[in-house]
Amino acid sequence: MKIDYLQFYSIPETEIMNEILRLHEMIFGQLNELVMKMETKPQLLIIVAMVDKKVIGYKIGYKLDNEKFYSWLGGVDEQYRKHGIASKLMKIQHQYLQEKNYQKVQTKTKNQWRSMLILNIKHGFDVIGTYTDDKGEPKIILEKKLY
Repeated sequence: MKIDYLQFYSIPETEIMNEILRLHEMIFGQLNELVMKMETKPQLLIIVAMVDKKVIGYKIGYKLDNEKFYSWLGGVDEQYRKHGIASKLMKIQHQYLQEKNYQKVQTKTKNQWRSMLILNIKHGFDVIGTYTDDKGEPKIILEKKLY
């Protein structure tokens, strides 16, 4: 299986964006005006894993400030999990962030996404806090130093 990894610095062309939306809805069950939210994010970075013209994984993030980047959303198609795709997406993101002189990358997750929590910890993230979101769900804040 040949997997291509592509990077975008703004919202990608319609065909790829539709594929990201398809996968996002499949994983998370909702879209919540994702494109509109993406349009408001500073220095957006989107990395996709593709097989042929199908997006099988994605990672979306944006600049928080001059030193910190927020790794916002991501996922891998269930049929393609356990092949290191999420790790590869993360490595590509972190390499880009180091090249752009970011000092830290931050993300948030929930207990229900245990595989993401474990992946983040395996890749050097530390748990730096927790909070309860506006839906009453606990969230875990993780951060990694990039240098």
